[in-house]
Amino acid sequence: MSITLVLAPESFAAAEATVEGDAYRHLFRARRLAVGDRLRVVDGAGAARWAEVAAVGRRAGTLRLLDAAPSHEPAYRLELLVATPKRDRAATLVEKATELGVAAVRFLASERSPRDLGTGTLERLRRVAVAAVEQCGRARVPELSGVHAWEELPRLLDGAEDRWLLDTGGAPGDGEPWRRGGGPGAVLIGPEGGWSAPETAELVERGCRPVWLGERVLRVETAAVVAAAAVLLLGGSGATEAPDAPDAP
Repeated sequence: MSITLVLAPESFAAAEATVEGDAYRHLFRARRLAVGDRLRVVDGAGAARWAEVAAVGRRAGTLRLLDAAPSHEPAYRLELLVATPKRDRAATLVEKATELGVAAVRFLASERSPRDLGTGTLERLRRVAVAAVEQCGRARVPELSGVHAWEELPRLLDGAEDRWLLDTGGAPGDGEPWRRGGGPGAVLIGPEGGWSAPETAELVERGCRPVWLGERVLRVETAAVVAAAAVLLLGGSGATEAPDAPDAP
């Protein structure tokens, strides 16, 4: 299985890249890459290249960057707008949404989930997303933002042609309700107590299609994963490109 490493944009665009710190320990101590071994590097914005280990020192390694590699990104862009969960649950949500191919996670304040994420949480969640990108082999680190006020909803939904709303009064999620157009798309996931009646009414008025996930009450992060998988997988994720991959560790 190919190893994937997220590089800073300036390093990704160069002919060679220096690897230090945690990335060095992972590649050259844990994975024991040696000179001549190949891996895949990504810029976190959707682009990928093949790379070859050119040198390994005691504290740093050098990668020679080669031709373009598969991005492993869905052709369909999906964003999640999520009523703000607890921080530990937010980390699980971000990790799994990243693995599935979600393009952005926006945390949204609601009547029943007005909480803040806390100082530094978004940066910690970004580190979770970077690790998930390297684990699953995609090329884009999802955009993370919030907590957004409810009044920002029109802006957050702007550009989303397909809109879904997880709601106990929606249609059963048996495949058909998840049909999608050309995208982009957005799924709105409420708190475990559900959206309030006024919130639900506003979301429907804004073109969100209510979908029901069943009689059991799902935690926010579980509902987010189920919905993302339904949109990206039931409809066919459609990778943007799939060239033949050379042998890689």
